[in-house]
Formats: sequence, C-alpha cells, structure tokens
Amino acid sequence: MTTTPERSITTETAEEQWLTPKDICTQLQIPEQTFYQWRVKHLGPRAYRIGRHLRISRSDFNAWLSSRLED
Repeated sequence: MTTTPERSITTETAEEQWLTPKDICTQLQIPEQTFYQWRVKHLGPRAYRIGRHLRISRSDFNAWLSSRLED
C-alpha cells in the first residue's frame, strides 16, 4: 500500500489568492468609488471578470503596487 503526502489547503501561495475590489480598497484605505474610477482610466491593477464578479490576483496587485513606489 502506498500513501501520498497530503497537501495543506491553508498554505496557498500568494499567486493563487484572488482579491475582490473591496479587499483592495480595504488594504489601500480608499473608497470603492476611487478603485472603479481608476479602472475607467486604466490606472488600477489588472482585474479579471469571472462571471459577473471582478477579481484581482494577489501577484498582479503586488506588481501594480510595486510599480507605484516613489523614490
């Protein structure tokens, strides 16, 4: 009998996490209206439409945030 090692469900990598617009706004401490204005102007992080829901991958959000870093 062989056994396979169990994968821990709680150890997701950052790239596998999906954020909602509300999550983004909470982290940045901005109103949701600001997030949606950024989307209209193509200034916000890249987002995916999944069904009728908008989702942002954690890696895309982190990359977008890093690109906004001021020296």
